[in-house]
Amino acid sequence: MPQSFENLADLMAHGFDTVIDVRSPAEFAEDHIPGAINLPALSNDQRAEVGTIYKQVSAFNARKIGAALVARNVADHVEGPLAAYDGSWQPLVYCWRGGQRSGSFASILQQIGWRADTIKGGYQTYRKLVHDAMYIDPLPHRLVLLDGYTGTAKTALLHLLAERGVQIIDLEGLAAHRGSLLGGVAGGQPAQKGFESQLAQELAKLDPNKLTVVEAESSKVGQIVLPKQIWARMSAAPRIEVSAPLAARAAFLREAYADIIADPALLRERMQPLRNLRGHAVVDGWEALLNAGDFTALATALMDQHYDAAYARSRKASDRTWLGEVHAETLDAAGRARAADDLAKLIATL
Repeated sequence: MPQSFENLADLMAHGFDTVIDVRSPAEFAEDHIPGAINLPALSNDQRAEVGTIYKQVSAFNARKIGAALVARNVADHVEGPLAAYDGSWQPLVYCWRGGQRSGSFASILQQIGWRADTIKGGYQTYRKLVHDAMYIDPLPHRLVLLDGYTGTAKTALLHLLAERGVQIIDLEGLAAHRGSLLGGVAGGQPAQKGFESQLAQELAKLDPNKLTVVEAESSKVGQIVLPKQIWARMSAAPRIEVSAPLAARAAFLREAYADIIADPALLRERMQPLRNLRGHAVVDGWEALLNAGDFTALATALMDQHYDAAYARSRKASDRTWLGEVHAETLDAAGRARAADDLAKLIATL
């Protein structure tokens, strides 16, 4: 019988050995159940071909051709990625709606002797659970925001807090973006749905009765929009400020943005949109520092002439509850460790 799940926690505790997503690679790339492997019943091209036959010829012809393609593809998977599994293996299979693709795939696995089953409603069931958790059901978690000017090593401090037993969510890590104009990383960002899946999974791992520390963000991280319920909690959450001297922040940014510094042409390109905001003379000054290879001075100028002013305006414009401040005189490894110790002590009192 297809497996039914009432909530994300139940689905994540499914108890099967392997979750197999048999949708096309394009569907899988956009979003999938975290931890699932992709063994397509139909490739991208085959899915398009069967869909065209369904619309232009007949449903019967589409099913007949689709069945032959699925059978060949499953045979390839059995002889390839699945060849090493013994008779005790239990896979959980899903497709888009929990219908023909997953049913056919699971049926072949069952005939071999594996205890395969499917998810009732397929990916659409899973996606509804994620959507409800992110947009409908109030988030039960108690959040505290780690706030501060650009360059105060907030993301690095989050992970040091995790090492000290504090619950965290790294939104920038999940979004594959450092949350600023210059913050893109190699490989680009996940799809919105994929981000929401990862976020929902991370939240499901946490104890809602304990504080969870999240870096203060705007409602978008790069092109990713923070879902309604996490943003509602963040908007109302109290904050801890991290402060550090401008020189320490500049030195840290040079370290943290080493990948951007290594590609001056890309850095120059990313600065161009700020001409409309800061003016040509200011951006020309930044480019002169870039051309001279003085990246510490460039980081200092970017913060002094752009990021700090933007942060000060946003802070002045909003009502924020502050729980305390941790000051780091340096933001090298030792300085970050000291700041993380101070943050952990402060959080333990809340």
